[in-house]
Amino acid sequence: MDSQIRISDLENVISEKVFIKIEKWNLYLGDAGLARHLAIECISNKDQGPLEAAKLSLKAINVKVGDGVNSIPLIKLITNSQILELEEILESFFKN
Repeated sequence: MDSQIRISDLENVISEKVFIKIEKWNLYLGDAGLARHLAIECISNKDQGPLEAAKLSLKAINVKVGDGVNSIPLIKLITNSQILELEEILESFFKN
């Protein structure tokens, strides 16, 4: 399968299912503009297995806050249940 199609397919799933949690507010990664970057990272870490790929990828992405001078690793903005959701997405995606 074409790598751009695979990235786009994974990006679409991540966009709709994975979110940043701030207090009681959920910001989906598609709305935050982070889904494609995460999809690319996950695919590049595919050889590590789904859970490790998820964690490594979330740690690798820094989210700019405020005026962009400061950033926070994406993994610090994601709940444990969302990490497991990403792992499940990657498990099914990597099987194809």
